[in-house]
Amino acid sequence: MNKLIHTSLVESDQHVEILQRDPSSPLFSVKTFEELPLKRELLRGVYMMGFNRPSKIQEQALPLMLAYPPQNLIAQSQSGTGKTAAFVLAMLSRANANEKYPQCLCLAPTYELALQIGQVVRAIGKFCTDIKVNYAVRGNRIPKGTVLEEQIIIGTPGTTLDWCFKHRILDLTKISLFVLDEADIMIDTQGLSCQSIRIHRALPKNCQVLLFSATFKEPVRAFAERIIPDPIVIKLREEELTLSNIRQYFMVCQNSEEQYKALCNLYGSFTIGQVMIFCQTRRLADWLSEKMSRDGHQVATLTAELTVVQRASVIQRFREGKEKVLIATNVCARGIDVQQVTTVVNFGLPRDLDGEPDFETYLHRIGRAGRFGHRGIAFSMVENETVELVHKIEEHFQTTIKQLDPYDMDELERLAAE
Repeated sequence: MNKLIHTSLVESDQHVEILQRDPSSPLFSVKTFEELPLKRELLRGVYMMGFNRPSKIQEQALPLMLAYPPQNLIAQSQSGTGKTAAFVLAMLSRANANEKYPQCLCLAPTYELALQIGQVVRAIGKFCTDIKVNYAVRGNRIPKGTVLEEQIIIGTPGTTLDWCFKHRILDLTKISLFVLDEADIMIDTQGLSCQSIRIHRALPKNCQVLLFSATFKEPVRAFAERIIPDPIVIKLREEELTLSNIRQYFMVCQNSEEQYKALCNLYGSFTIGQVMIFCQTRRLADWLSEKMSRDGHQVATLTAELTVVQRASVIQRFREGKEKVLIATNVCARGIDVQQVTTVVNFGLPRDLDGEPDFETYLHRIGRAGRFGHRGIAFSMVENETVELVHKIEEHFQTTIKQLDPYDMDELERLAAE
């Protein structure tokens, strides 16, 4: 849990627009980190992380996050744009090292994402040695009666709720900064939004609230309005939602066996380092894992049925390159940052309960191949009857997904040479 994973971040070219509700709020952007009221130790941490200058979202959000009096903020921003580093800087700036009690609370929808945020805190806060982090996640058992001395708590809503009201070890009345990450997932996952609202209600009235969401549809907007008074809204322009740094292709296959042959042809044409392959069901993920392992690939499988410890171990081994292929169900579609991944394969497109394309899951799946502005490539294997879903995805994101013949090795090799 406490291992530090070094993550280099580079500038994102995404454009943002700001919707300001409070005309007296200071609204300005910065081009360098030196323009911000950051401690020298934090500047050193930022540069150690590989940031040379703020990304677009950081340019606009950081001055608002760090302003006095504190500003409430809603930001629509996909992972990979530097938003985690932005709110981590806010937490590290607000935390008082001399006060030995929790002051900043960050909620994330999954165990993996909570730990990943903590790793960014440790990396950027490397030189802030007196600021400590604790994790309110399953598996981190804290004895009843423990007095928490860590200034930053990162957790999932359910366990955080237990720490607050069941075990009474987390005093919410002393929290001065509350961060809610991946709010759209909180809303889509049963129970998480209610738990988050209950936690928020127990916070002091002057607590600063920062909410982040990859999308800003009506459910997110309604949820945000329930918990955030007078926010400033930073919103990606609609045309920026597609990932322009990722080339997207699809192949038509008759069944799973043909999809597997197409996958083998990709391996025969492309130099593929580490790859993430997404399946809609655990059964398909297990079947594919067995076939690839039999053919000599180093494969790891990540599904929701694994225990917390098992999931953490799988991700850690994949990050370290001990396995080159990670086969996952949608549990892994968000929040897993592995920079070596440049290729994503959809072994079937993600669909909702009505059989329609799950646009957000598709976006987050292929986004694993385009971390922090890096170029990536995404392949989707579809059956004849689901080709229509590809066209709906193209229309939704105003993008082009080119069709490839999985058996035309010349075409695949030409593509690999680009």
